[in-house]
Amino acid sequence: MATRSVVPFGPQHPVLPEPIHLDLVLEDEKVVEAIPSIGFIHRGLEKLVEKKDFNEMVYVAERTCGICSFGHGYGYVDAVEHIMNIEVPERAQYLRTILFEMSRLHSHLLWLGLLADAFGFESLFMDTWRIREQILNMFEEATGGRVIFSINKIGGLRKDIPNEMLLSFVDRLDGIEKETRVAAKSFLEDSAVKSRLCGVGILTAKEAEELGCCGPMLRASGIRRDTRELGYGAYDDLDLHITTSNKGDSYARTEVRLGEIFQSIDLIKQAVKKIPDGPFDTPVKGFPNGEYMSRIEQPRGEACYYVKANGTKFVTRMRIRTPTFANIPALTKILQGCDMADVPIMIVTIDPCISCTER
Repeated sequence: MATRSVVPFGPQHPVLPEPIHLDLVLEDEKVVEAIPSIGFIHRGLEKLVEKKDFNEMVYVAERTCGICSFGHGYGYVDAVEHIMNIEVPERAQYLRTILFEMSRLHSHLLWLGLLADAFGFESLFMDTWRIREQILNMFEEATGGRVIFSINKIGGLRKDIPNEMLLSFVDRLDGIEKETRVAAKSFLEDSAVKSRLCGVGILTAKEAEELGCCGPMLRASGIRRDTRELGYGAYDDLDLHITTSNKGDSYARTEVRLGEIFQSIDLIKQAVKKIPDGPFDTPVKGFPNGEYMSRIEQPRGEACYYVKANGTKFVTRMRIRTPTFANIPALTKILQGCDMADVPIMIVTIDPCISCTER
């Protein structure tokens, strides 16, 4: 009879980029059950609505997470703009979409590096992060920040991005695309890499649907669902092709995120080509009064931003539902029956962001 034991995994671990704790119930080397535990970095950001006015809360929302900072700021201002019936200028919508897709590039390239590090491919890790550094340089030129950008404001953006700079970004994206395609061959074709990813952590379409998955985790199980199809920002004017896979394993989740990198580059090029001239913000008068829930597609999946206001300068409530929160149940499912050695890789393949989850 197999010996059953409980092994604590995390929140500090050499291959784990996020502070999540798992109690792994093992029979010999096989995981029978995984019990997650979070709460190590809770910061009470949503409580700050009582102390920061509705304009200042943009900065708080951005600091929910560094990697997804632009999307968090976007989700909050979009909700407030709907409450106040503010019509955001078309140029600002395009610029937000461009910056959002650049954030997706930055997030997915960071994730690819973490995945390479998880299975010990250090040169591939360094290569993907070297490519990502070019995206951060572009962010710094456009906004002045490399991680927290503080360019979103209620009514538009705090500054314009000149057309000449946008065209220079497109030229650099051509080089980034070529370099990423070379790195993608290692992820998708190298036999050693495939041996660690193929057939590992299979999640069927039915399981993904029942467990409430979102983002690449959901699309890697064959379900074509992407919040960008709702048409917020400039997405309504762009040709959006959703990347999916039917395999449902760790390899499929890698394949989908690589596809989304090239998709984001294409969307940025389309947006730069179509971007109109005009104002990049609109004056905001008065205070928000009402409630609204905004849905956007963060790099990790669908995120929801609920804002409730009562006509004063302080909003009553801000609540964020993040994609990692939605994907943790699926993580506990795919860990059942896997080898202990595959646990770090499978945690990484959901692209966890515990900072977003706990706030």
